[in-house]
Amino acid sequence: MASTQRPVYRNIHITQLASYRLPLAGFVSILHRISGALMFVLLPFVIWLFDNSLTSEISYDTFTSAFVAGVGFVPAFLVKLVVLALIWSYLHHLIAGIRYLWMDVAHAYSKQNGRSSAIVTLALSLPLTALLGAKLFGLY
Repeated sequence: MASTQRPVYRNIHITQLASYRLPLAGFVSILHRISGALMFVLLPFVIWLFDNSLTSEISYDTFTSAFVAGVGFVPAFLVKLVVLALIWSYLHHLIAGIRYLWMDVAHAYSKQNGRSSAIVTLALSLPLTALLGAKLFGLY
């Protein structure tokens, strides 16, 4: 009697995901999707900032005061946090996108290449975000 390999049904629920280890390349892939979604959701805010920075001198004052005094009931610290999230999402999405393009062009689909390029992606996007965040919050 021949034994056949039957597929294993795994009932993966969101509460059970902690038991599965996601490789670093998978983590970077999920962050790439999150960063793209974040940029899409915050696009009206980006357009508002861009419009206020260019329309007139009065609107430019509104733009700069958003980072000092806030906008309406939103404090300036929260505005800066949203802009920091935009900075991270742009940098991570750009660097991860270059990573995926490089992997497609070079046909570099091995486990080691995926891990090393994921490390490079995080090693570039996180310190650049910290550097620009320090500038945004006036730490230097």
